[in-house]
Formats: sequence, structure tokens, C-alpha cells
Amino acid sequence: MKGARSLVREAGSPLFGAVRAFGFFLFLLIASSVNYVARPFVKDPFPLIRFFYKILNWILGVTVVVRGTPCRETPVLFVSNHTSYLDVPILGSVLKAAFVAKSEVARWPIIGAMAAVQQTVFVERRPIRAAEQSDGMRQRLEKGQSIVLFPEGTSTDGQRVLPFKSSLFSIVEEPLADGRPVWVQGVTVLPTKLDGLPLGRAWRPYYAWFGDMGFFKHLWLFFCLGGFTVEIIFHTPVTARDFSDRKALAGFCHDAVAAGAEQALTGRFSS
Repeated sequence: MKGARSLVREAGSPLFGAVRAFGFFLFLLIASSVNYVARPFVKDPFPLIRFFYKILNWILGVTVVVRGTPCRETPVLFVSNHTSYLDVPILGSVLKAAFVAKSEVARWPIIGAMAAVQQTVFVERRPIRAAEQSDGMRQRLEKGQSIVLFPEGTSTDGQRVLPFKSSLFSIVEEPLADGRPVWVQGVTVLPTKLDGLPLGRAWRPYYAWFGDMGFFKHLWLFFCLGGFTVEIIFHTPVTARDFSDRKALAGFCHDAVAAGAEQALTGRFSS
């Protein structure tokens, strides 16, 4: 990536960035406060959460384009590639589902607050807690709540989809207590345009957040740039009973998401 100052001089506007940053932080404060006050009185918070995220995407200048259809059965385990903290408000604006995130995310500035609003399931990396945390996610599914999982285990630059961790698919191996299967749907999410122009590889890191990138520097550059178009592609939903084991299920979902990423990167979308 270029230096922050040179990038802003060439393609961004610090004044525009300051206005967008003010709107972002003000809205995040208002949304968090409304969510805290309304939570005890709202039986289903997700319509309000989706509304919050739609406004947040507008403030951020993000246009969301949806291809395919989210599975209408419930509950659903949505499995998606992951390139940025921005994936959360983008996916959250169209899905009625909670996210799964690493426990340390809860302590991150801004992202932690966004995760809390989304009723995120926080999990630890320690293997000793794996069974307990799988039980927690399974309980969410048993209650009919859909979940969004990023099975790559980390965010990437968006140029390729890392292998999916098959152990994370253990929560859908068995049917629900009432005998119904848990549906699993692959989802591809990637930015494709900046100010209406195709997003080249050099510009992709200004959406993607990975490696040792500084959060606030990355967010500031995003504020200063123009509007991103982000594609969400929903793939064919399946169940664990369609596969011999969870590794086969994870492989199928990975291949579908990777094919969607290739479509998004090349602009050659299937009809």
C-alpha cells in the first residue's frame, strides 16, 4: 500500500473523510444507545439491526449488490470468505443472523461495539474450549437462530479464498432436536468497484484489512475514498446429510465460495 498521505492526496479527500468519520462515529454511538435501551423490549432485534447496518453502509458510501437468494429455511449456517471488518455491516444488512468471532474481537475499539450489537458469538482459540464453544453455537441453532461463520479463520487480501477449517462444521453434522437438518449456505462477499470503476488489485487493500494493517489508519483511508460497490453472492444451500463427512461439506462450500470470488474478481457473473 502507498503511504496514507500520498494516497489521500492522489485519490481521496481529507475533508470528505472527516465528514464521513463524524457521521460514522455519531451514528455508531446513537445505534449502540438505541440498541441498549430497546433490547429488553424487542423480541426479535434483527430487523432493527439490519436497518442500522443499511444506514451505516450509506454513511460509509458502500453500495451492496446481492446475487442469488439467502436460504429461507431456518436455522442456517452461512459460511463466508472474509476480507475486512466491513464484511460485518455489509452481510448484517441483508441477513438475519449472528456472527461468530474470536473472543479478542470483543475488546477491539469500534469493531467490538459493532459485534455486540449484532449479538455475536465470541469463541476462544484454545482447543480446550472447543467442545464447550461448539455447544454454545449449537444451542443458538437449536433456538432457530442462524449464524454467520468465517471458516478461513482470518481475514485475507481477497485475491484467494483460504481452505475452510472443517472442524467448525461439526455443529451441523447432526439434525436438530426436532429432526430437521441445519442448512448450510456458502456466501461470497467482495468489493468490485470504486466510484463505479472496476476495482483493480492495487486498490483492493483499501477495503481488505489483513496482516499487520493498523485499524485506524485503514479506516481513515476508507473514509477519505469514494464509494465502494460490494457484491454478495449466495450459493446453493445444502445439508450435512448430502455429504459423507464434514470435510466433504467444508470442501464443497469452499469451492462454491472460491468460484464466486473468481466471478467477482473477473466480473463474469453466471446468470
